[in-house]
Amino acid sequence: MMGIARSRAGGAVVATALGVLMGFGATLSAYAQEKTEITFSYLWGGAEAKALEEIIADYNASQDKIVVKGVSSPDTTKQLASMSSSNGAFDISDHFGSAVGSWASKGILAPLDDLGIDVADFVPAAVSQVTYDGKLYSLPIAVHDYQLLYNKKLLADAGVEPPKTMDELAAAIKALTKVDGDGNITQLGLGSAYMPTTMVVLGYAFGGEWNAGGQPSPTDPNNIKGINFYVDNVVKPYGASAVNKFIAGFGPYMSPQDPFVQGKMAMVIDGEWRSASLGSAEGFEWGAVSIPAATPQLADTTLVEVSTLFIPANSKHKAEAGEFLKYLGSPDVMAKFTRALGNLPARTSLLGNDIYADLPNYDAWLSSLKSPNAKSFSSAPYSAEYSADLGSAFEAIAQGSQTAEDAMKGVADRSGSYAQ
Repeated sequence: MMGIARSRAGGAVVATALGVLMGFGATLSAYAQEKTEITFSYLWGGAEAKALEEIIADYNASQDKIVVKGVSSPDTTKQLASMSSSNGAFDISDHFGSAVGSWASKGILAPLDDLGIDVADFVPAAVSQVTYDGKLYSLPIAVHDYQLLYNKKLLADAGVEPPKTMDELAAAIKALTKVDGDGNITQLGLGSAYMPTTMVVLGYAFGGEWNAGGQPSPTDPNNIKGINFYVDNVVKPYGASAVNKFIAGFGPYMSPQDPFVQGKMAMVIDGEWRSASLGSAEGFEWGAVSIPAATPQLADTTLVEVSTLFIPANSKHKAEAGEFLKYLGSPDVMAKFTRALGNLPARTSLLGNDIYADLPNYDAWLSSLKSPNAKSFSSAPYSAEYSADLGSAFEAIAQGSQTAEDAMKGVADRSGSYAQ
């Protein structure tokens, strides 16, 4: 009897314990369900995606209300299709500031003004590019500008100093370009990491404006001068076919076969992220200086671009996405993220932060970011279409199929049909 009673008592205890555990499990289940999962679809991949996933993990561990799921998806067409549908696939994503005006005007971006973000600490040119019709539609996470990079050995071998004026740059290109007996280029004095950027920057360096008065102005005479500087010093002397044949043999950008690293391009106009990538190129010595300008008044001219974070209008979790967006834009997180990518921070308070001290030649980009001649391409409803038309026109010029004057006139003619 005692055994039975004890057995029954033990069963009751077990039953009670199970009930408690089951109740606790239900509580845990309910607690887990309280968390809101949001999807962060980002364009970055590789090392950049790895750095971002570490930040996502830190955020998920820092609080118990939101779970962020990161998805690397570099397809911008797919990104826009999701934003334009009634049932979006993500709650937060990234892009470039130049798209903000076009997307905001279509109603596919959620305004961020109610998040309580103080933009006074952000680079003014960056804030300007992500503001449309008086409202903030995207948050700058990083900014970028462009400098003239040069291979120290190639310049030393040719007895060339880093150029400071356009005349010196023209002379350097000639001295640093090599052609074999069959007319094949074996080394290019001035290459191009990305032709549209090179042409736009050269236009600015000659005092041009690409969006004068808030409207497309491709035929600005100084823009034409900048484009023709490239044509007269790179394309015409050696022939468009020879230049394009040489370029066609280049290895992938930012790989060990990168033409700048391989010594195929002595100089190139490129962004601050090269500071991090070139630092790992063993035995490769390079420098960076301000892009030469046509006049002293145009010194430290550069193009400023913005990497941004946004919330699509069709997000089902805007409040939670907003909390994560603020976290990404906070000083410490921005510093960690931009240092991992070798990007410039979008906050002015971080421009002198020691976290960037070990990046080689980084000060060249930092100093130009503070220049009054740092220009940002307008973010307007027509910007995406305008940029695409300029890119096609620049390609035609580099291929030798159109003159700068004709190509820019064609863009100007098409700009009359742009959405305003």
